[in-house]
Amino acid sequence: MSATLTDEVLASFARTPDARLRAVLERVVVHLHELVREVEPTVAEWEAAIGFLTAIGAACDETRQEFILLSDVLGVSSLVEALNGAPVESGGTESTVLGPFHVTASPPRELGDSIDDLGGGRRALVTGRVVDPAGNAVPGAEIDVWQCTEDGFYDVQQPERQPAGNGRGLFRADADGRFRFRTVVPGHYPIPTDGPVGALLAATRRHPYRPAHVHLLVGAPGFATLTTHLFVRGSPYLDADAVFAVKEGLVVDFAEVDVDTAGDGAPWSPTVDDGLDRPYRHADVEVVLVPAGLASAP
Repeated sequence: MSATLTDEVLASFARTPDARLRAVLERVVVHLHELVREVEPTVAEWEAAIGFLTAIGAACDETRQEFILLSDVLGVSSLVEALNGAPVESGGTESTVLGPFHVTASPPRELGDSIDDLGGGRRALVTGRVVDPAGNAVPGAEIDVWQCTEDGFYDVQQPERQPAGNGRGLFRADADGRFRFRTVVPGHYPIPTDGPVGALLAATRRHPYRPAHVHLLVGAPGFATLTTHLFVRGSPYLDADAVFAVKEGLVVDFAEVDVDTAGDGAPWSPTVDDGLDRPYRHADVEVVLVPAGLASAP
């Protein structure tokens, strides 16, 4: 009977005008029915599963996305990014998860501005250049940046302490594809554990921690938009990220710049552009965008 039921459900989608929607629904039904046959949930267990998903939805609001968090901790977000990112042979920068905190617009800022509105102690400068796979500059590329504070909190998690937009910035690369901004070295942090995803982690005895990182969302006309991270080398949990997003090529040195560091030959002036008292940390990165079409969804 169960096989007949599956066939009946599949047949119900026969008139779906959108071929892609029909194909996806058919595979979801097939796999879901196979899962039910395999694990044979009781009625109470199935009701608990429905209650869990209901709680996930109830936990979402304009500044919190619990469904993205669930996708992250199950490794689905990383898998989707892997399938849709640029192939390795294209030479593009590796992509990784968007995360649940890109839920508010980053304020536009000028190159060299600080995204740290709290005056944190572990000062840092991030510089970079956006190029194509041949190394040519991508002038005017848009760089959307967001990160947590030194103690591991995003602005939307502490509205009573952090001004809206703290740790965020929307920058435009110059004619040579270069960008720079001042910030603080972010801390490692636990993903939110006060909701149903946190309860899932507790039930499975998994830790909730992510290594320290800065988010980048980089795009330009004619290029595939890149979602990536700058992971801070030496951070705890680089080898045990709760959302399975770390890639070795995205781990970046935040090197100390002190009074003896001249900065000669660097693509930025330590006396004009950094605006930071020494010592501070400096990360320099190259972001490689691939032409649109090389990293497209099926």
